[in-house]
Amino acid sequence: MRWRGRNQSSNVEDRRGQSGRRIGGKSTGILGIIILLVGAYYGVDLSGIVGTPAVGTQTARQSTLPSEQEAQLNELARVVLADTETTWSNYFARNGSRYTPPTMVLYTAGTQTACGTGQAAMGPFYCPADRKVYIDLSFYEDMRNKLGASGDTAFAYVIAHEVGHHVQNLLGILPQVNQAQQSAGSRQANALSVKLELQADCFAGIWANHAESEQLFESGDIEEAFSAAEAVGDDRLQQQSQGYAVPDSFTHGSSAERLAWFKRGLQSGDINQCNTFSAG
Repeated sequence: MRWRGRNQSSNVEDRRGQSGRRIGGKSTGILGIIILLVGAYYGVDLSGIVGTPAVGTQTARQSTLPSEQEAQLNELARVVLADTETTWSNYFARNGSRYTPPTMVLYTAGTQTACGTGQAAMGPFYCPADRKVYIDLSFYEDMRNKLGASGDTAFAYVIAHEVGHHVQNLLGILPQVNQAQQSAGSRQANALSVKLELQADCFAGIWANHAESEQLFESGDIEEAFSAAEAVGDDRLQQQSQGYAVPDSFTHGSSAERLAWFKRGLQSGDINQCNTFSAG
């Protein structure tokens, strides 16, 4: 990706190396709040994270990334965030409204959020309660070593996906889905979660469409994003962790579905092509 030297977002809160923070002295309940991850990378049970009591402190640790690599990832993340701001500001302006971008929080190991305790093992996630995207930059190495997805564009896809959840929040899609999940059985709730995640993939594709028009991609870059989308499919992750897949338990979609919806956004650049809820 041609990201070096490009405009960087100022909507970044850097908590790297800090101890855990306490948010308001109490946690936010699970009703009305959901944490959205790009993939259930390590079999994380969200019920143990969302709505749990906020802890006073966590043990801070230094990043395991080489300082030069961490500096590059820091710049890359800020450039990608700025690019998503342009992408979605243009869309909202065309529709007579103003885009309010999320804040990206960079942290190490763990941090407090308005949705409870965030942990690096969760992977990058979006908290709708505080409208912030949380990311430990060391996830770049996890993508390469544990998921088999590497490269700047693969990392950019992850960020664009989480920003996609923010767009869903602004459009009112997130609260509607969350409300529907409260009265649904587990199978239906999972199906709604899949549609939500696939739409965020499509929204990430819309960012990629914009990035492509800005000639941000070099040869082989978009294929890195394709590989990342496939790497976080529920079927692939379940096969890796337990040797078989259980479709009714999917919460993010299969590898084929995630890739297909990302491509749909990329090829169309049209949010109207991202209605996963009406798709068969």
